[in-house]
Amino acid sequence: MGKQDCVQDCVINPERGRGEPTLPEIGVLAVNPTEAPLLAAYAKTAEMQRSFLFNSNLYYSEKLFLAGPAVGAPVAVMCLEKLIALGAKKIILYGWCGSLQEELRAMDVLLPTEALSEEGTSRHYQDQTQGHNQDKNRQREKILASPTLHTHLGNILTAADFSYQTGKIWTTDAPYRETRTKITDYAGQGIYGVDMEFSALCTVAAFRGVELAAAMLVSDEVWQQPWQPQFSRKEFKRKSRKLLTLLCDTLRDT
Repeated sequence: MGKQDCVQDCVINPERGRGEPTLPEIGVLAVNPTEAPLLAAYAKTAEMQRSFLFNSNLYYSEKLFLAGPAVGAPVAVMCLEKLIALGAKKIILYGWCGSLQEELRAMDVLLPTEALSEEGTSRHYQDQTQGHNQDKNRQREKILASPTLHTHLGNILTAADFSYQTGKIWTTDAPYRETRTKITDYAGQGIYGVDMEFSALCTVAAFRGVELAAAMLVSDEVWQQPWQPQFSRKEFKRKSRKLLTLLCDTLRDT
């Protein structure tokens, strides 16, 4: 079964409904609920319009859209599918991640290049062209960020004197099952961080033929014993606001 046949075989497909907007091609999907007030305030200042997006928020102008929150792979993918149906072609994921490496500290910025998927959403898109009886042991394709959009993000940060690191990330559905054994194992494989959405969003973007890349602020150091969360600190919240605002401002002006 080919990809187009798989799409046609689906009972529900994402589409633009009556009265829904046509979005500009580029925008930001900010998945964390903590960022929702900032998106609302930014949209108001920028005189953006608002539209329905499930249990999330969607703001848009002629040049930029902003969406979020959307925590976890299934919800984030539902939002992404709708954004694509409305016209999105270049999506910047903004979120937080835990660090698996000592050199990646809290409040550092990570631009993930590749993902290891331990969430349950990606395989429904990866396996579409294989049918439901596909070989479970076959080699899966790499889950990659858009190289062009990833480079563009790096240029934005460099121009604003934001230092950043790049590397592979592990995406999980189960943050309370991030075991010490897994953390040590994945760190040894060179994986830099852990999040809950990236691999699924990259997989869907590839399936739908759009570009997606991510900027993530390190919120906690899971390699530490004991665990070292930093997301409640005022300094972390200030940097998160600064980084998200930078992305919105730059994308709106390009």
